[in-house]
Amino acid sequence: MEQMKRVRRILLVILVLNIAVAVAKVVYGWIAGSLSMTADGFHSLSDGASNLIGLVGVWIASIPADENHPYGHKKFETFTTVGIAAMLLFVGFTVVQGAIGRIGSAEVPDVSVSSFVVMLITLAVNIGVYTYEYRMGRKLGSDFLVSDAYHTRSDILVSLAVIGGLVGVKLGLPWLDWVLSLVIAVLIGLSAWEIIKNSAQVLCDAAVLDPEVVVPVVQDIQGVEDCHMVRSRGRSDAVYVDLHITVDPVMTVGQAHMLAHLAECRLKGKIPGVIDVLVHVEPRGDAGQ
Repeated sequence: MEQMKRVRRILLVILVLNIAVAVAKVVYGWIAGSLSMTADGFHSLSDGASNLIGLVGVWIASIPADENHPYGHKKFETFTTVGIAAMLLFVGFTVVQGAIGRIGSAEVPDVSVSSFVVMLITLAVNIGVYTYEYRMGRKLGSDFLVSDAYHTRSDILVSLAVIGGLVGVKLGLPWLDWVLSLVIAVLIGLSAWEIIKNSAQVLCDAAVLDPEVVVPVVQDIQGVEDCHMVRSRGRSDAVYVDLHITVDPVMTVGQAHMLAHLAECRLKGKIPGVIDVLVHVEPRGDAGQ
């Protein structure tokens, strides 16, 4: 599938950039003794690990439908986003542990111009990665790319917090380093929650389409007297719709079938992402029974 190939190429490019950013932060943070910069570096490293998880998930999602998975494997891509959330929670826990250990410590990070240069360069890279990944995720309908972009966005917020901590150290307020590390942990936790919430919408079959969008398309078909009991589920790029239509009782089975087929074609043609429509035909007077 061409779409999945594009997603994999995007993930490979982002993987290389994330590893480069992570190494720069971790190495320089360790040399300078900056807890918040080192924590930010490990957060960036988790970005790279999530890219690897994504590559596996996207590969599985591209497998065609089979006997055991008649609706395809697309939800496996969504499922891998839960892995990103789990990694974020682990990193957040690690950052909290490091921050608590630094409380009351007399150790002061060695902040120099190089520290700010490293952070500003990596910040610029992260902003570019987030913008590109989020835009392409929306364009390709990839749950993983969008979730991974949220992961990268948290990296941007974390980097801004780290820069604030470095400024605090230069101003003689070294405690800002561990305080902002706790802020980093909170931001990471919020990102994890956002990913879990979005993934649950798909995995738990939350409605994808507003019935008010579906009903007018179907009721515009000549012969359809009413459209009701509209349900939808799936992902934005793979929407499944069930609905009931009411028709004239004297209509033949063949005519009713043609209306159902026309309703399916209209919805697939007018609403992006709809890949399957199940239409239940009811004679007038039996609607909802």
